[in-house]
Amino acid sequence: MSYEAPAAGFPAVSRLLLDQLAGGFPPAVAMQAGTSEGFGYAAAGGWARLADAGFPESVPADAETLFDLASLTKVVATLPLVLLLHQRGQWSIDDPVARWLPGAPSSPVTISQCLLHVAGLVPHRPYHATCADPAEIRRAVTAELADAVPGQVRYSDLGFMLLGWAVEECTGEPLQELADREVLGPLGMTSTGYRPRVPQRRIAATEADGDQRTGSGVVWGSVHDGNAFALGGVSGHAGLFGTAADLGRFASALLTPGRHPVLSAETLALMTARQAGPGAEARVLGWRLRPEAWGDWPDGTIWHTGFTGTSLLIAPALDVAVVLLSNAVHPVRRLDQIGAFRAGVHRAVRDAVG
Repeated sequence: MSYEAPAAGFPAVSRLLLDQLAGGFPPAVAMQAGTSEGFGYAAAGGWARLADAGFPESVPADAETLFDLASLTKVVATLPLVLLLHQRGQWSIDDPVARWLPGAPSSPVTISQCLLHVAGLVPHRPYHATCADPAEIRRAVTAELADAVPGQVRYSDLGFMLLGWAVEECTGEPLQELADREVLGPLGMTSTGYRPRVPQRRIAATEADGDQRTGSGVVWGSVHDGNAFALGGVSGHAGLFGTAADLGRFASALLTPGRHPVLSAETLALMTARQAGPGAEARVLGWRLRPEAWGDWPDGTIWHTGFTGTSLLIAPALDVAVVLLSNAVHPVRRLDQIGAFRAGVHRAVRDAVG
């Protein structure tokens, strides 16, 4: 493992990461932890792609490795764009999402209910295996609104798929271009985006022979999520690739709402003012609250995870953020181990910051 500017007071974090990599799980990791003034701890290492029968040499990972951010796409790209359009008066987050989706059935589901995951939509369907093309996927997802009854928290990819298309309809521009120009560029996230155009060796591989493809082989260089892949690699729920340093820039900006280059302090306050769900299910717009399994983080801490083994935690009360990227589903998914790994890293950081 290589380290960049390791911070005093984080030796337990370093030991944990080294032990995990030595044990072979996850194959690769890149991490940053810091404050609004800068991310003083950074570590990266392991294997971006493991050797197998068809690929004789493992590919090392480092700080420049791009990881499939999976569902972090929801809060890194889609959420900021939705809030920015609200800030500019181009729409209201209280609009029915169907208003911005031509051909959608009549539905009371609002944009904010999609952000809060209370829209009453199913969590997931394997459209990549049942639909012929992106247009059919869009029709199928949009049709789900007909039976959606807003209410309890139920995490759903479908709501953010709808939001991605609604953003495009509202602006008349592709989601990828909007994310690049309006969010990633202003935040200095120069290595982050949809459909990465870098050498394959710079990208962390994900699953082999999983259920997100109709064929077999290692997913490497394209998005792991099958529905996002079938949509051409760009969706509101998944598709972004990025580095830990870029996610650190994203997190640092959220720790300084008065100086955020994209969203106003008022808009960022709205993001956390809208809440839904009891206890551990509590959510604000886009984000989860109360990461109880990850240590004693204070009220107001927001967090999100990605299926591939990524996560982002921001604790404004401590002026601390944690970026943890891995390819923990490579070559096979081990969901229990991913949960334990994330919890251990965040508990170690929490102990270190006191």
